[in-house]
Amino acid sequence: MINQFRNLHPLNLLLLVAYAIFMRIAIFFNLPPELSFEILEPYTKLFINLPKNPLSVEANVILAACFTLVQALIFNRIINNHGLLAKPSYLPALLYVTGTSLFLQFFVLSPALICNFLIIVIIDKFLKLSKATSAMSIMFDVGMLIAIGTLIYFPFILLLLMLWLSLLMYRPFNWREWISGIMGFLTIFIVVAVFYYLNDNIKHFMVIWQPLTNKFPSNLQINYNDYLVLIPVGIIMIMAVIQLRENFFRSFISTRKAFQMLFFMFVVSALSFYTKRGVTLAHFLLCVPPGAVLLAYYFSNAKKRWLYETLFVVLVICIQYFLFV
Repeated sequence: MINQFRNLHPLNLLLLVAYAIFMRIAIFFNLPPELSFEILEPYTKLFINLPKNPLSVEANVILAACFTLVQALIFNRIINNHGLLAKPSYLPALLYVTGTSLFLQFFVLSPALICNFLIIVIIDKFLKLSKATSAMSIMFDVGMLIAIGTLIYFPFILLLLMLWLSLLMYRPFNWREWISGIMGFLTIFIVVAVFYYLNDNIKHFMVIWQPLTNKFPSNLQINYNDYLVLIPVGIIMIMAVIQLRENFFRSFISTRKAFQMLFFMFVVSALSFYTKRGVTLAHFLLCVPPGAVLLAYYFSNAKKRWLYETLFVVLVICIQYFLFV
């Protein structure tokens, strides 16, 4: 499987679709009786009011699978265009689909799944920083994208940290670039505030920021049996880090900075769960794009075919086992 996806053969598109369907078989055997269609924050519903549960359970799952495939192909193109792997391939798409198949909660429409479209575009824009003569327009666009993502899913707001972390890694200090991202973010929310004002709801505008006062949870209710599937993922990630460390100083500077940026994005996306009470496991879909790059890096550079093919097969078997069990 891995060796097949190490090239850009058109057949891999069909194989990717078949693989995505295969990885989602478990949800069709365990379809819930109903699924809520909550993909917007309550404060966004004031001006975008979607009907409640407009999709059947089957349509919800199928549409989520289609979104995942589209995201995987866009993601694959971006990673290949920026040359982060040994050579262009379909490995980023393959590992993206794999990462979005870890848990049953990943198989349905959710705010985090919709926000992954924005994360993929943000990754593309950050990777362009090293080649841009000025980062002001890029950061302004990213700020607007983060604001739009916050309207969909509040924890997305923590990606504001990535504005400055990416500038620290890619650019010399320029105060205009440092504030342009915030200006882009504020532009969207100024429009939102005006809409609230015109509808005599300006007092409720402050409710948007209430989750920022949440305390970091001291106790996390975790069923560790549900997370055993992450063991093979962790092993592959450790091997990817070792592989990256061996090639670190032989890589282009832009590639080194790219993986540093993706690491911080992975951490920030994971930690953003604390900004909102009652988040579900689907939140961690936000970690899939940066994590998939690291997994793809290992499989792109690994030398021993029997080892990397075996690791991938073990990963797929573990995912399927825990999805059904």
